[in-house]
Amino acid sequence: MTFDFYSFRFVFSALDRIVFPTGQPGNILRGAFGNAFRGIVCSPDCLGALQCPTRDSCDYARIFEPASAASGPSGLRDQPRPFVFRAAYLDGRTIQPDERFWFDVNLFETQNPPLESFALAIGRLAKDGLGPLRGRANLVSVEQRPISVSLDPNPAEARNLHVEFVTPTELKNDNQLVERPEFDVLFARARDRVSTLRSLYGAGPLEIDFRAMGERAAAIRMTRCELRQVEAERRSSRTGQVHGIGGFVGVADYEGDLGEFIPYLDAAQWTGIGRQCSWGKGELRVRVAQASGLPTGQAGDLPH
Repeated sequence: MTFDFYSFRFVFSALDRIVFPTGQPGNILRGAFGNAFRGIVCSPDCLGALQCPTRDSCDYARIFEPASAASGPSGLRDQPRPFVFRAAYLDGRTIQPDERFWFDVNLFETQNPPLESFALAIGRLAKDGLGPLRGRANLVSVEQRPISVSLDPNPAEARNLHVEFVTPTELKNDNQLVERPEFDVLFARARDRVSTLRSLYGAGPLEIDFRAMGERAAAIRMTRCELRQVEAERRSSRTGQVHGIGGFVGVADYEGDLGEFIPYLDAAQWTGIGRQCSWGKGELRVRVAQASGLPTGQAGDLPH
């Protein structure tokens, strides 16, 4: 069983000074992408409407504004967007003219992926201008590659796990935000995120016993938790409403029989977890120490 998707890396050369305020790179890119993608794929009738009149066949509606659902995988009220931005290194940075910069986008729609229009929209968003100064940039190169993450249990014994929460993360359990990412909650959000994306946009639902895996995950012990809260907000360009986009960042360590859970956390490095993943929140980096194949105290980095 695998989790399959496409990963893009877009490299740009700045024409103007481009500012990415702290806490805002993912939100800036998401908003600019939405405008550019709509301009490329939508008809004139769609562009003038508050809601796409042909949303069943429109790539913009399907990718950027997927229809709400009363129920669905993981009990989500709204279907998640099938993409995430990865631009944490741009946080708080100012890009000078002629300087090169990059960001990644992971696209989880594999049934009917709009690869060409997706890449065209990214190129257009830079020409239209980014950030509060509307700085422009030229697209220099695009790297596109298919990724397949195995979800089969890790055959090697894994007893210790280090997780870094790179960007602000908000996790819920029983409809309440949690202050500490206990392993059963962390795993459940990773598993449910992968399951939902795979069900809606990929090969189909996970063929696993959700309850039994959740019970085993509850036996994993947290041995370290060093987090801090980050406050940030965004303003909707369409409604003017202000929304919080903060959360916790930091590190947590876990100990126990981790082998069957590692593949889902590996996949979660690509998908993100928690609220507002599409614009870069909930980014993880995971490092696992194994009893065999690595010296004591040395860890292997999972790809992300």
